[in-house]
Order: sequence, then C-alpha cells, then structure tokens
Amino acid sequence: MSTTRPIRFFHQGAVREVSDAAPTRSVLDWLRDDARCTGTKEGCNEGDCGACTVIVAEPDSGAPGGLRLRNMNACLMFLPTLDGKALLTVEDVSALNSGALHPAQQALVDCHGSQCGFCTPGFVMSLTALYEDHCARGTRPDRQELADALAGNLCRCTGYRPILDAGERMFDGAQQRIEAAPIVAALDQLAASGPLHYAAPNPAFRAADGAPRIDHFHAPRSLDEFAALRAALPAARLLAGATDIGLWVNKQGRDLGNILFIGEVAELKRIEVQNGLLIIGAAASLEDAWRALADQVPGLTEMWRRFASPPVRHAGTLGGNLANGSPIGDGAPVLMALGARLVLRHGEAEREVPLDAFYLDYMKSQLAPGEFIARILVPLPDAGTTLRFWKIAKRYDSDISAVCGAFALRLQDGVVAGARLAYGGLAATVRRAAQAEAALVGQPWTHATVEAAVAALAKDFQPLSDLRASAAYRSRIAGQLLRRLWLETRTEAPLPAATTSVWEHAAATPQEVA
Repeated sequence: MSTTRPIRFFHQGAVREVSDAAPTRSVLDWLRDDARCTGTKEGCNEGDCGACTVIVAEPDSGAPGGLRLRNMNACLMFLPTLDGKALLTVEDVSALNSGALHPAQQALVDCHGSQCGFCTPGFVMSLTALYEDHCARGTRPDRQELADALAGNLCRCTGYRPILDAGERMFDGAQQRIEAAPIVAALDQLAASGPLHYAAPNPAFRAADGAPRIDHFHAPRSLDEFAALRAALPAARLLAGATDIGLWVNKQGRDLGNILFIGEVAELKRIEVQNGLLIIGAAASLEDAWRALADQVPGLTEMWRRFASPPVRHAGTLGGNLANGSPIGDGAPVLMALGARLVLRHGEAEREVPLDAFYLDYMKSQLAPGEFIARILVPLPDAGTTLRFWKIAKRYDSDISAVCGAFALRLQDGVVAGARLAYGGLAATVRRAAQAEAALVGQPWTHATVEAAVAALAKDFQPLSDLRASAAYRSRIAGQLLRRLWLETRTEAPLPAATTSVWEHAAATPQEVA
C-alpha cells in the first residue's frame, strides 16, 4: 500500500492541498467553513434541494476541450473524492470574464429569476453545466430539456417560469465558455501524484487513548489493486457516489471507519456491448448507465429521467444502487425484468449471480466479506419480448417510488411463453412475482388470465404502509400495472401507451379528454 499524502484538487485557479480534514468531511462544509466560499448554500443537506450544487470537472479525452463537467451536490461529496479533479463554484463562473456576470447569471437577472436568492447559486451552476454542454455541441435545449436539467434544483418563492425563461435567454448572446486548457493542464499534473491513500483525525470519534481517531481513505486506480485491498480490508466501508452513505453521516452521524473508494477505477466505469450483452461496470455513473440502458431499450427513457436528479445521477453509480439493496430502488426491478446478472469479485476470483437471486432479506445480499460487484450483465432483449417500466410516486421528478413495476412478456400465438414481473416497494427486497408469473405462463393472453395473475400477487407480496403509500394502495397499484400491461399489449385493439398515461391526459385540453 502506498504511503499517505494530502488531498489535491484544482479550485479557484490553483491546486489546493488538504491534509487535516476528516475523510468524511463534506465538500460543502469545506467550502463554507474552510475556503470561505459561502456562495454555495446549505439547504436540506441531503441532496434534494440543489442549493449546494457545484460543478466537478474531470479529464476526459472524449469531451470538448478534454474536460467533462458535471453538476453535483456538494453536501453528499466527501472531500477526498475530489482528489485529482477540479471544483467550480458560483464564485468561479463570475470570475471567468473579469468579474462580469456569466450568461446564466445575467439571464436570471434579466428574467427576474431570483427572489430570495437562496437557491439561485445552485440554479446558476446547473444552468452553467447545461450551457457548456450545449455550446460545445452547437445546440440549444428546448423547454422540456431545461426542466429535466433543473430537476435537482428547487425554488420555493420565485417559481420556475422565469428560471426556465432565463435558461432559454442565456444562449442569446455571445458565448462565454469555461476555459478548459489551464484546468486540464493542472489535472494532468495532479494525475502524476499517484492514487490517493489518505489518513487524518476524525474528531467525531475517539481512539482508546481519548485522542481523535485516525481514519483512512483509500482510492486505488487499478482493478487489481482495488480487489486486493477489498479482500485485505473486508471491514472497510465501500464507497461509490455517497448519494446514500453521505446521508448516513449528515443525518445520522454514523461511524464509517476506514473507507475504500471505488470511483477512481477506470476499468469499473467501462460500458460496452458484447455478444448480446450490455456490460456495465459497477462504478459507471447512474447517468452513464441509464443512458446506455435507454439506448438499447428506448422504453427506459422516462425511467432514466425520473431516477433521482441529474446531480445525484452524476455522482451515484448503478453498482452502488444495486449493492445498497433498498426495497424501493428503481434500478433493481428494471434489471430483474431484463434478466440481468451480477459479476461478483473477491481477490482474483469471480462468480456470477442472477440479480433476482442476489437479495436475501432486507438490506442483505449474497455479497461475502471482501467481495464486491464488478460488472452488471444485461441481456439485450429480442424483438419478440414486450417490455414496460412504470414508476408510481407522489412527485414526477426526484421522488422515491411507492411502487415500481418492470415487466418483460413473450407471447407466442396468443399464449404467454414467458413472463418476468419485478416489483419494488412491495416487500423487504425488490423481487419477482413468482406466483403471478406462474399464473401467466402457458395461458392465453386474455383478461381472465391477467385477473388470475392479479389475484396471485396477494400470495407474492404483503406490502407495508409508510409515509409514501398504504399497503392497500400498493397492492391495488401492483395489480393495476398488470392490467395496464394487458391493455397496451392485448391481441385485439391494444391501447396506445399515451392512452393509458395520466400525464398525457393531464396535458390535454378538456375538449380532448371529452
């Protein structure tokens, strides 16, 4: 194992070194308390409001200027995860032109897009990231794309209309881009520092002698080194995007101990198609993974948009989402319906486990001590498989599902030849509806068959009531989703998907509904 060194990252035109922050210190706390960059605000401190949005820049040969920019929540990022990257805040964007306002800032002024102003820096950063992306591609977003890009930023008083107006207005003038070259040069120098192995006192916890405990943060860059460390340190907390683990610290004050970070292993970020499989590295971001899934299965586009928010999807990983084992996670039902398998690795040994056999109980899985998810193998569906994916939640954007249903159906001469029905939110784990599937397979695809499968769901699941939904509501919705599947795929007069969508009806005029 390499000797320890400080955390190094690029911020406000210079390389910063931090050697005394606890490994779980958030970027938000460092910015406000240590760097005195108070433009970045603390709102919810759990990644929901977007007031703390910053831009993280990383070297990427495939990105314009060799730099990839992504907006993220500073409250959920541990400071060591910035090592080797650049941090841009609202103070930086106004400094690009000798203190003149950035086009996003000026447009918010011109369109009266700020009232109390607390959320405005976060909106500026998300708009700046969007501005850079579209300027590089020579395109302009439409209003829906703007709304999707701002789904992780909440405004309590101004209202979104003038903010969306500003998003359109910021493209009207001369381009004012972030200069990538000096940032890339600095990051190239930082890359020569080698992998980060960091140690610092954690004042929240004490050693046996009463002194602050020394905690370690390991960020290996190669898959072999990561696997060896994982096997050697099975008790270390495995960290990916911290979109869940960050809450353990911010909201619960939990003790993470030593941390092993997967986010620097390039081999585990790879996404490729081989031999009829979409292969997704466990450290691939949620944004990249969902984009790849939607490219292969266009019906997943809406699930991609509704899975958390862009800042969360940029930080979190699909492997972390699955390893977390949440019974209300949306990734697992989708991948179960697609027949995904997980490649688990321990040291140099690997084994494959079907995702639908991975979860053993609430927040428990087949992962052995020292083992980790390396890759997700997703079979590409053939033309004979009908797929549907639906998320039911109180809000359209950035909300946790009450019920998530994912369905893969194969019909042959009007008979159900195969069915995979996966649900989240109905049990202690995401799982397939075995009894309902048995009621379908081998039967004609008729209303009577569907009703038999709906009845069988009561044997598959006994959901609980919580703040998101009652048990009765969840049971009813699970059955209604099966009925919707039949309505859209029945052999006679199937209904177009728009006909069964409440959003299409909500957008329609009263005359159209009548």
